[in-house]
Amino acid sequence: MASPTQIGFQDAASPLMEELLHFHDHGMLAVFMISTFVLYTITTLLTTKLTDMHILDAPELEAIWTLLPGIILALVALPSLRILYLMDEINDPHLTMKAIGHQWYWSYEYTDYGDLGFDSYMVPARDLAPGQFRLLETDHRMIIPLDTPIRILISAEDVLHSWAVPALGIKMDAVPGRLNETAFLVSRPGVYYGQCSEICGANHSFMPIVVETIPLEHFEAWSSLMLEDASL
Repeated sequence: MASPTQIGFQDAASPLMEELLHFHDHGMLAVFMISTFVLYTITTLLTTKLTDMHILDAPELEAIWTLLPGIILALVALPSLRILYLMDEINDPHLTMKAIGHQWYWSYEYTDYGDLGFDSYMVPARDLAPGQFRLLETDHRMIIPLDTPIRILISAEDVLHSWAVPALGIKMDAVPGRLNETAFLVSRPGVYYGQCSEICGANHSFMPIVVETIPLEHFEAWSSLMLEDASL
């Protein structure tokens, strides 16, 4: 959960988000080194009147400042490509879910559990319980088991939406008539908040996403209870 004065990312709750945070730190190190060197060079040129003849005509120096940016770009691009492929990998998911965007709420279906599914609406401010977050709490949370590979199929019924949960490192567009998929694994129990990240109409800011992770045995008990309620 982000705090009002937070500058960086939210704490990672999935291995994929941990990889993204590490890549961010790696990229910022390169940016800091380049910025420091450029600032030092500009300051030196503006504050000294000396001229070095070896710098005015130095093929070796020109070769260095031509090759060095290419090496830096390679050091940034290779980890980026690795993470890009990791984000597309879906290896033997234990649970498949479907998230469908509507104007302006989400529907969730647990396709491995028959008729288990529900709609998730934002809780109005006047109905919030103590400790709940305004514009982020829903009447039905998406419940998933802990340490379980999960595949989620994402689509929309009317207009473009986007299913995004920053702490899990997930942002996938929901396109009408198209079924996008992604996979994730949550490594820590807790409640994780997200929002629709595609402008989808007047109430775009009022369709939050709440993901709650619980141990597998508790998830099985919850799913059994939900199926019993659905059959009644």
